Amino acid sequence: MDDGYQINPENSSAGEHFALRLFIAGSSPVSVRAIKNLRDICEEFLTGRFTLEIIDAHQQPQLVKDENVTAIPMLIKKEPQPKRRLIGDFSDREKVLKGLGLRY
Repeated sequence: MDDGYQINPENSSAGEHFALRLFIAGSSPVSVRAIKNLRDICEEFLTGRFTLEIIDAHQQPQLVKDENVTAIPMLIKKEPQPKRRLIGDFSDREKVLKGLGLRY
């Protein structure tokens, strides 16, 4: 299926390690869905090249403040640069891949 997106062959992050930080709100249905969707995407497209830190906003409010988290769930791609933020349950795989810089 050609949806207009392609893998970005010129992306310098093609072989780099991805440092991801996901902010959630406990075990809410949206948070659980976001974790599952994001893990599925990472395991398929970033196998062996990612770390995913999951942070419960209720348990670490200072980190939420330090990272300027304005919505939950929020994914922060810390590495490779540029740093990016994605919000939602990550059910739109193409938007997530584009947001991570894996597709254009």
